[in-house]
Amino acid sequence: EDEQIVAEIMGRRFFPDLIAYKAWEGFHFAGHEIRITEATDCYGAVVWPSALVLCYFLETNSKQYNLVDKNVIEIGAGTGLVSIVASLLGAFVTATDLPELLGNLQHNVLQNTKQKCKHQPCVKELSWGIDLEKNFPRSSCHFDYIMAADVVYHHPFLDELLLTFDHLCNNDTVILWAMKFRLENENRFVDRFQTLFDLEMISNFPSFNIALYRAMRKGRMKA
Repeated sequence: EDEQIVAEIMGRRFFPDLIAYKAWEGFHFAGHEIRITEATDCYGAVVWPSALVLCYFLETNSKQYNLVDKNVIEIGAGTGLVSIVASLLGAFVTATDLPELLGNLQHNVLQNTKQKCKHQPCVKELSWGIDLEKNFPRSSCHFDYIMAADVVYHHPFLDELLLTFDHLCNNDTVILWAMKFRLENENRFVDRFQTLFDLEMISNFPSFNIALYRAMRKGRMKA
């Protein structure tokens, strides 16, 4: 079953028939052809398999996780694929990443959502752990969903990432997080994450070594 679903997920990806002046690759999600411009010299500007897993989940579970008119923030949005799919599924989306990635992110989001979405998504800078209350004040920022794909890997900002999850998450916010396991650091982060949040694995893809999690603040999952 895992291999069959993974084959279906990868089948959503396509490449241009002709070489263009700007490299891109395409995906089929939410009834649309999505064209993503990547930058191979930057980790944050590449579509990783975790993003495909999360997009596939959002599309195939759109009744259980109905995004229409929901307020969604994606952290570490990268190329913007997850934010684009969430927008096409009816959400009001804020796609965030580091300042050096915002140009390409904005290009992809605008190219694939303009006049196609109920709510035009916005792109905003978010450096994990920095100026969180200033840029995303708790009093006015309420997110129904926080989405993240492949934000945990060998980087020195895991403390800041956890702080960011904690700041953005209200009592009824649902976190949907796709993660590829690589090194022991990832496992330790999951342990620390679980001190603040109840965590449930909702899909597992051994072929990718990727797990998809749903999380809420401690004590809120069953409620």
